[in-house]
Amino acid sequence: IGVGLVGFGLFFILFGMLLYFDSVLLAFGNILFLSGLVFIIGFRRTFIFFFQRPKLKGTSFFMGGVLIVLMRWPLLGMLLEAYGFITLFRSF
Repeated sequence: IGVGLVGFGLFFILFGMLLYFDSVLLAFGNILFLSGLVFIIGFRRTFIFFFQRPKLKGTSFFMGGVLIVLMRWPLLGMLLEAYGFITLFRSF
């Protein structure tokens, strides 16, 4: 279930970007992506991953971007999310 939710989330995010940053599709994709992540690794490990001390800057930008997209400012929200995503996964 989790892999399917993450896959659909990424699909909706990409489709929303193709349709000139449609805020509804982007918001739906963000929600599906985050819920799929919770289904894959569990709520506790997801919480621990996002709220580690060195990753708080990336988490704040990523979650702030999700909030901005939900408030229908899709371009700014996706830029914030991209920066937060890069900052979160820089260690890989």
